[in-house]
Amino acid sequence: MYTIRAIYDGNNFELLQPIPVKGNYEVFITFVEPIKNETAEINQPLKLPRSTALGIWKDKVWISDDFNAPLEDMKEYME
Repeated sequence: MYTIRAIYDGNNFELLQPIPVKGNYEVFITFVEPIKNETAEINQPLKLPRSTALGIWKDKVWISDDFNAPLEDMKEYME
């Protein structure tokens, strides 16, 4: 299943990205919401909400120094 962004002008669809498949596919078209600002640049990347910004987990998550060390329980399978 693939999702492709496009804009519908009332008659035609303008694809905003290439279609990654070839051949015949069943397609469902979902109209999400009207474009609020017709003069805005439509090919600009989507802005992520602050909660998904890079570095949000900095100093909140840690990984043990021996994270990649072999486990004693798996020793017999690794020999």
